[in-house]
Amino acid sequence: MSRGGNDMSVFDVDRHADTPAAYVHVPFCSAVCPYCDFAVVAGADDLAGRYIDAVIAEIQASDRWRPLDAVYFGGGTPSHVDPSLLERVLEALRRRHEFTEGVEISLEANPEDFALDKAERLLSSGFNRVSFGAQSFDDAVLIRLGRRHRASDIGVSIDNARRAGFENISLDLIFGAAVESDSSWAVTLERALALGPNHVSCYALTVEPGTPLHREVKAGADAPDPDTQADRYELAEQLLGEAGLIRYEVSNWSHPGYECRYNLTVWAQGQYEAYGNGAHRFREGVRSHNVRRVDAYIDRMENGSSPVSGREKITGWNEEIDRLFVGMRRAAGVRPGPGVEALLGTPGGNLLLREHIIDVDEGRLVVRRPLLSDEVHRQILDLQPPDGWVEPADPDNL
Repeated sequence: MSRGGNDMSVFDVDRHADTPAAYVHVPFCSAVCPYCDFAVVAGADDLAGRYIDAVIAEIQASDRWRPLDAVYFGGGTPSHVDPSLLERVLEALRRRHEFTEGVEISLEANPEDFALDKAERLLSSGFNRVSFGAQSFDDAVLIRLGRRHRASDIGVSIDNARRAGFENISLDLIFGAAVESDSSWAVTLERALALGPNHVSCYALTVEPGTPLHREVKAGADAPDPDTQADRYELAEQLLGEAGLIRYEVSNWSHPGYECRYNLTVWAQGQYEAYGNGAHRFREGVRSHNVRRVDAYIDRMENGSSPVSGREKITGWNEEIDRLFVGMRRAAGVRPGPGVEALLGTPGGNLLLREHIIDVDEGRLVVRRPLLSDEVHRQILDLQPPDGWVEPADPDNL
């Protein structure tokens, strides 16, 4: 198994469309953050054993596939559960699909629960990449975000990971909380870089409907300011770039060769399996997702029912729009095709080109101003097929 990077050129991304990958959702958390709208639970650790049994049953019931080159355990907080449970899932994946010799196996973790003995157990189980939800190095921001760790815990967790033998370490950061200042964000970036991560993700704080943060904002609390968040993003772009990390996607930077392989597969419109409650997959031209509630997922698997609660066949023009929608998140953009021609032929697409929001670089359509990616994606979703376009028949009637 690989302990290092991928040695991938920024313009060598399309090969990941043929890279088999898998996602495993682990929903358990010690507490649910006020901004989180993922399919997670807190205070339900007593369900962990049954849940893992259900995930293994789903893996065993899935069609055998090619050896997996990337596996991603997300959540939730995978590091919150006992490593022996995660080890059982890895073994089930290995038995069902096998792994390539250099498989990248990623795990999301929180700084407060990543002790050295846990890190050693996870590494020996096969995990070789860890992504820490650091979010900030300002304790006031961490408290506002509802995080249970403090800034000092982040360095300890990274040290434990390295002492255990992890050579591929990522940090997630969030910017835009109301209590965060320009200097606070600058210090967060500087302290993150001082720890020498191979990969950094920077996300703008968003107010998702139904979350405690959404209710607070509706009641009068300060919402994240888009202009301030834009400034924070630009500072991240500057400081991370100066430190030698290359932005390869809107929110992700890495040293060359340390791009997240699972994400590269998703953005290349590649195929990936997914297991667990709320998990989304893309196989054989079909995007599907599992039931969201943990109890419902467990019940379905224990009763021998399918956990899938929705599916959509992606063919024809929708497939081309899908290719642009996921691919334009990448710094390398997308190769030419009918969707690119259609976009550049519309008034909106032409305006994006004139304003240097998008550009054609070495034959690929790329986003030059990632802060305006949402506008690019709106234009993509509005595209209509060109005259004479013939949709393929759908023999499955999905």
